[in-house]
Amino acid sequence: MNLLLIHFAMRASAWSDVSAALRRDSLADDRPNLLRVGCAKPSRRKAAPTIAGIVCGLLLLVWPVALHAEDGYRLWLRYERIGDEKLLAAYLPALGQIVLSTPAGTDSATLAAARTELAAGLDGMLGLKAVVIVVAGAPASAVGEEGYSLQTTPRDGRRTIVISASRDIGVLYGAFALLRLIQTGEPVDKLNLTSVPKIQRRMLDHWDNLNGFIERGYAGFSLWQWFQLPEYRDPRYRDYARAMASIGLNGTVLTNVNANALVLTPAYLEKVAALAEEFRPYGIRVYLTARFSAPIEIGGLKTADPLDPAVAAWWRKKADEIYSYVPDFGGFVVKANSEGQPGPHEYGRTHAEGANMLADALEPHGGILMWRAFVYAADNETDRVNQAYKQFTVLDGQFRDNVVVQIKNGPLDFMPREPFHPLFGAMPHTRLALELQITQEYLGLSVHLAYLGPLWQEVLDSDTFAQGPGSTVARVIDGRLYERDLSVIAGVANTGSDRNWTGHPLAQANWYTFGRLAWDNTLSAEVVAREWTQMTFGRAPATVATVAKILLGSRETVVNYSMPLGLHHIMAEGHHYGPGPWVHHERPDWSSSYYHQADEIGLGANRGAKGSNATGTYAKELAARWDDIETCPENLLLWFHHVPWDHRMKSGRILWDELCLRYQQGVDEVRTIQRDWDSLAGKIDAERYAHVQALLRRQESDACDWREACLLYFQTFAKRPLPAGVEAPAHDLAYYEAVKLRYVPGHPGDY
Repeated sequence: MNLLLIHFAMRASAWSDVSAALRRDSLADDRPNLLRVGCAKPSRRKAAPTIAGIVCGLLLLVWPVALHAEDGYRLWLRYERIGDEKLLAAYLPALGQIVLSTPAGTDSATLAAARTELAAGLDGMLGLKAVVIVVAGAPASAVGEEGYSLQTTPRDGRRTIVISASRDIGVLYGAFALLRLIQTGEPVDKLNLTSVPKIQRRMLDHWDNLNGFIERGYAGFSLWQWFQLPEYRDPRYRDYARAMASIGLNGTVLTNVNANALVLTPAYLEKVAALAEEFRPYGIRVYLTARFSAPIEIGGLKTADPLDPAVAAWWRKKADEIYSYVPDFGGFVVKANSEGQPGPHEYGRTHAEGANMLADALEPHGGILMWRAFVYAADNETDRVNQAYKQFTVLDGQFRDNVVVQIKNGPLDFMPREPFHPLFGAMPHTRLALELQITQEYLGLSVHLAYLGPLWQEVLDSDTFAQGPGSTVARVIDGRLYERDLSVIAGVANTGSDRNWTGHPLAQANWYTFGRLAWDNTLSAEVVAREWTQMTFGRAPATVATVAKILLGSRETVVNYSMPLGLHHIMAEGHHYGPGPWVHHERPDWSSSYYHQADEIGLGANRGAKGSNATGTYAKELAARWDDIETCPENLLLWFHHVPWDHRMKSGRILWDELCLRYQQGVDEVRTIQRDWDSLAGKIDAERYAHVQALLRRQESDACDWREACLLYFQTFAKRPLPAGVEAPAHDLAYYEAVKLRYVPGHPGDY
């Protein structure tokens, strides 16, 4: 017994050293990670054993994995100590000296950041105080402006890893890549690799308002403390920049696409400049959303007509002013003539005329203009999914060289599943950007688990046939298909002021995956999921396999219990959380029935050649396949076709039975995910384990609501019983129709 108490006391006494290391390795130095369950805050110095210390030591012995509270703040940059002795034996000889090589060979804030990161990572993972030096090297032309090479080579009689690049930002990316290799257990003793980003501008779009509210944000409020800037700069800005650089993202759009012109005034430009200073060492340029009517709202003009010389002059002067505050300012994002936002159509001008006027103001400074193609109007009889195609294809070739038309992945609005946007195959003379939504507006917010890597890979791999087979969306947007010299990808951010950044602990995987695919769009969602899991939860094979399995199937699970077989836009009004197939609005295109078109005959939108002809907006190879109900893929069937309830599906079941069983399958899959997650008890930290477990319980309840509400509603048209294998509803349809959620995160109303 005495020996046991001594053991506990020794463990408790050593805790101060462990805690100090954890604080040192955490993303924010001023944010200590403390042991849970009420243990006293550990001292930095060794102390005599106390009762509290003995209790802490006992807890450490009972649950050795939970050495400290893991609240998710450190994201994938945890740099936990490697316990595998074989790995340590392999790494230590190879990492004694690291050389950072750039043509300039002089220090900079970016190289200092690389040295700091390497020191923290190697010390945290290996306990190694590696020598990191900066030298002048030959220009690494093969890696371009941002790429890097990693090589293991002898130098001064010792094995050395050389991180070389044409610019210091490439060195920083290379430093993060080296640490990633170590985190994921990859060998580094014979490195000889080169990595170059496939897309030039890789950015997050923050839909953040100046009052701190984030539209479609589900992880708290904005990271940007506008009221306190520029004097006080939250240390979290640096941690945000580190996370961005670690996955190769190089731009951030600070403000909401539903823009506020005030951000373009001097009082706010000072604040923007302060953020730009914080981000600059990590290679991140800032961008702003420009409200098209700003010349009227803050400029005192009576018009915002893009062809009015006074308006063009005002924007040129405003661009000059912005660049005086932020010399490396990236440019503007504009949402115009959509959902009430002002634009050139008010003056009888085209999207190209509006975009070109702003692009001309940015061009002398090297800025770019990203003009969003998310446009639709209430007074338009054209199928909503065809409106952007109709408005933009006639403008192909009319945009300036520094204009990029930014297009959502699908023609509607970030649905759980929809076909790729037809504009990607229809504008060969225009620079096109892909816009993805990382925040889960239609996939359960940050309550439901939905790993979006498979969705994005599905889009990137889609063949437009624009230049024959192999003309994938990935090749369109990265410039390879048409040899473009400007390429852009944007992701609507899922970050916020929540301690763990993204609300749902596993939603961090979406931020990470977006960055990795933005750098290299040939990576597979599975590879990236496993990589993120290793960096976030450790390399134990069973843990990695389980978490990766959970992630990879989760998006399809959400599709199954919410909008299977090509159903879309049948969610609750306004906040979009939960089912609402009955939603009726005075605007048809805001009504669920506009999209599902349920009647006594069948279900689904009629978008074939005999309907709205959305199939005709795609290449003939796709149109022919999708136009035929027999050859249309079943996961898009109800997107393109109004299908009879008794239509025989590939399973041999009729549509009604198949639909019901898909909804049930989604619920069953959530339960499988719960069991898989439960199997991780004791294998990962208690805090994140419990958080995810609680959210999965909510997800199961919500999945049941989706299943029951949708099937009861569609049953009023199908007039068929639920097939065997589908659980009986807990309530009647009137119950679900009466549900009204209040103050749902991410929506400004009281829906």
